Amino acid sequence: MTDRELDEILTLRWPVLVRRAMIDGDKWTRSFVLSIARNGKRPNWRPTPKQEAIMRRLLMDMAQHEDQPPEVIEDEGELFRSA
Repeated sequence: MTDRELDEILTLRWPVLVRRAMIDGDKWTRSFVLSIARNGKRPNWRPTPKQEAIMRRLLMDMAQHEDQPPEVIEDEGELFRSA
């Protein structure tokens, strides 16, 4: 992972992933994405190869879910969109 790619991920894509994980991620995923977000603020931090692989997998999973239209849920006459 290049410095530019890491910067792009942490600046543009990771905050979206953190929000999604906080809404419907399991405990481990929430902990991992928050840890990466926290460590990513350190100036010379780089993910380990294992962290990088997990980051890429989570980003790919998120991209696949973005391609799916949101599910519309009707509750007592009001419409809600699930993300």
